[in-house]
Amino acid sequence: MTARHLVLAVVLSACAAACARVDRADLPSDDVALERQLLVMLRAAPPHFRPDVNYAGSYDARTGRDARRRIAEGVASQYDLRIVHSWPMPALGVDCFVMAAPGDDAIARIVDRMSLDPRVESVQAMNVFHVLAHDDPLYSLQPSATLWHLADLHRITTGRRVRVAEVDTGVEMDHPDLLGRVALTRDFVERGAGNAEDHGTAVAGIIAARPDDGVGIAGIAPDASLIALRACWQAGGRGLAAVCSSFTLAKALQFALDERVDVINLSVGGPRDRLLERLLDIALARGITIVGAVDAEVRDGGFPASHRGVLAVAADDAHDIPDNALPGPGRDIPTTITGHKWGFVTGSSFAAAHVTGLVALLRELAPNISPQQMRDTLAPQSVSRTAAGRRVTIDACAAVAAISGTCACACAVAGDTKSPLAH
Repeated sequence: MTARHLVLAVVLSACAAACARVDRADLPSDDVALERQLLVMLRAAPPHFRPDVNYAGSYDARTGRDARRRIAEGVASQYDLRIVHSWPMPALGVDCFVMAAPGDDAIARIVDRMSLDPRVESVQAMNVFHVLAHDDPLYSLQPSATLWHLADLHRITTGRRVRVAEVDTGVEMDHPDLLGRVALTRDFVERGAGNAEDHGTAVAGIIAARPDDGVGIAGIAPDASLIALRACWQAGGRGLAAVCSSFTLAKALQFALDERVDVINLSVGGPRDRLLERLLDIALARGITIVGAVDAEVRDGGFPASHRGVLAVAADDAHDIPDNALPGPGRDIPTTITGHKWGFVTGSSFAAAHVTGLVALLRELAPNISPQQMRDTLAPQSVSRTAAGRRVTIDACAAVAAISGTCACACAVAGDTKSPLAH
């Protein structure tokens, strides 16, 4: 190890030691109340209705606002609920109201009763999600640039003109490796630690960090247009641990749909959620590639990774993961963290970030590639295992060569036949 690497490792070790895993005890008291909240969908206004352009979280003054509010207040009054928040979901043709149940009545029983109400399009309990990251001791530097031959790939594609939505915690916009790399940002949490948080910053760096700037790392897709959507917040005020809710994730997904993104990164996991499933189906139907991180502690990989059409990604050293999961680099990954620093991170969150960047590279070459075609391009390279049982990571060179019809990495892989997907 060089002297420069030794100094960097000492600094990064101190930073990594400060991080902690998510725990219910780390949640602020107002976040625990999420367990007493419901999402109530009411049928939306006529097609002329549009949410206001600044997405302030409230309805504009157009005709129907008062009527919608009166219906919601009537529903809340009948079931002894309190309206907490509301948001338009035009992709689904509904207005979503967050309502809190202050009493001791079981949430499931309230949901059952409300589902029979003709005023209610659908209703569900609020679910809580968590990011899929770990803070392990530092090991030797293992740059993805070497594993995936990024210098070779970037001669062919850098993700130019591809719009990538990162649904995560906040991103440190002025990080030296991220300056100018975030095209747009929105905060759908509007509380907590603010816009500079470690998990979102780490994922952003893996996807799109600036290359050739003399510091830090190079992102997988450095010319992609990154849209940072804060739908999760740090637990305990620091570190990689973070949580999200059905409502904050739904707001971010609706925004991503409105922005006509090409790729959505979801490095989060939790229970199946009907509202989010509906939004994901809309996104997939529009040809958006969705990358989800696998929760290795859940048999089917957890949601949203288990949702049909989502590219499920697990760390390449994980065990007992679904057979359809794509493996990506997920241990001891160097990336950006808050405070204008760099650190080593571990977890399927970061494997998913790698694949999101690779998807952006492929979508530059084939803008109209469907989610299924994307899976078919990546999956054949990801099913083998070593003698020790370790999953072999995606062959990025072969994937790029298959799409472009061009030798990607010194012609070590792929033939010369031009792919029908290339343009």
